[in-house]
Amino acid sequence: MLEMIKEQLQECSDAVYQSINVYGHACMLIYIPSIVDTLSLQEFVASPLKSEANSEPDWPHFMERLDHGTAFAIPYIKAYHPDRVVELIVSGNPVLCIEDLPYVYYFEIAHYQKRAVSESQNELVVIGPQEAFIEDIQTNLSLLRHRIKHADLKTKHFSIGKYTKTDVYLVYIEGLYKPEILAYMEKQLDDLSVDGILGISYLAEHMNQGKFSPFPVYQYTERPDSVAASLMEGRIGILQDGTPSALLTPVTFFALLQSSEDYYQSFYAGSWIRLVRLFFSLISMILPALYVAITTFHSQIIPSDLLITIASARENIPFSALTEALIMELTFEALREAGTRIPKPVGQTVSIIGGIVIGQAAVQAGIVSAPMVIVVSITGIASYIIPHLELGLTFRLLRFVLLVLGGTMGLIGVFIAVFIIYGHLVHLRSFGTPYLQPVAPLVLEDWKDTLFRFPSQYMKNRSSSFTDRRNKRRQKP
Repeated sequence: MLEMIKEQLQECSDAVYQSINVYGHACMLIYIPSIVDTLSLQEFVASPLKSEANSEPDWPHFMERLDHGTAFAIPYIKAYHPDRVVELIVSGNPVLCIEDLPYVYYFEIAHYQKRAVSESQNELVVIGPQEAFIEDIQTNLSLLRHRIKHADLKTKHFSIGKYTKTDVYLVYIEGLYKPEILAYMEKQLDDLSVDGILGISYLAEHMNQGKFSPFPVYQYTERPDSVAASLMEGRIGILQDGTPSALLTPVTFFALLQSSEDYYQSFYAGSWIRLVRLFFSLISMILPALYVAITTFHSQIIPSDLLITIASARENIPFSALTEALIMELTFEALREAGTRIPKPVGQTVSIIGGIVIGQAAVQAGIVSAPMVIVVSITGIASYIIPHLELGLTFRLLRFVLLVLGGTMGLIGVFIAVFIIYGHLVHLRSFGTPYLQPVAPLVLEDWKDTLFRFPSQYMKNRSSSFTDRRNKRRQKP
């Protein structure tokens, strides 16, 4: 066994082989110091072994205690296959090899460097918890169990990736989820065979849901409270080691337009903010297309005073309205991306100042008109209202499609594109759940937590979009 382990680790220069002679028998600890809790290893394993070596010889009694799990103060497990043993070592689990034994004992005391729990960066709230997931899977599970203290919170472990051996957990609450969704996800993860997954989005791409749709069929979140609330609705979460985000399934369009802060405010404020969010989300996608289509093909529907103002602003512009819009939208996208990539202390300043300076200079130079700058600015601000990044990216992409159709076909092109998008959303499914439920199909009971948020005492049932119909009741009558 020892020789086969050494053969596989022969070029791993950071592997340590610590020999200890116990009652005349050669024992060896094998581990990689950078990923092992070396203090625990020396205190609870190496020191007891050395104490045994200095005591009265009693090898049979020592082996008996080893087999009964009482030789060390920390738990340990047997491993028999050399490939499995090597996998344990490179995962941070030191092993104890004893001569002439066909198996080893390993100790689960892996220790990886990790950052402290910090506040959310992408899902900021004014009222409510500020904690966010980090890259350590055990810390993330502890944050989740801190919120759901019940034995029905279940976790199922998967190790995915030929080389990365990444830990992935399905998390759900027994009795609330739809069994067919869990069975499908388990099969997908069991059948997944790849070199490795370095981010949770790898999993989303490999699981065959909405493959050819620009709309996200998963919900990414870095907030433990959002995951806990979703699990209590009957949804299923996916946590992955090395990723400070979780995946939630199934998902609907209206769930992606909701923020956790909606539930920390009064239902009046939460309902109003949801309506504002929905309105400006649509504005962020169709406003430039409507402006270009109307000013180019349907100027007769614009009030005469406003039409004169727009015409005078565009009098010396050498480009068409469509070209203007494309120039400004692409410039805005470049500024947004630059503000994301450059260092944070100057990122926001560069994006804001850059937008103001470039917009003003473009108007003065006669490249674009002032009304176009206003339209693009409103569109850009509206796009930041969408609480989930993936849905915002989809709207930004579709904005260009609608813009081109509006600039070439007028309002007819815009309406055709909108109807095609709506038809696609009606037929789209996220693990069997209609994407536009409870609007299409119409489920009036679930409207209590869709466009508006009713007071909590009136939401006695869980949403039928997610939960098992046999356990819909949320509150006692």
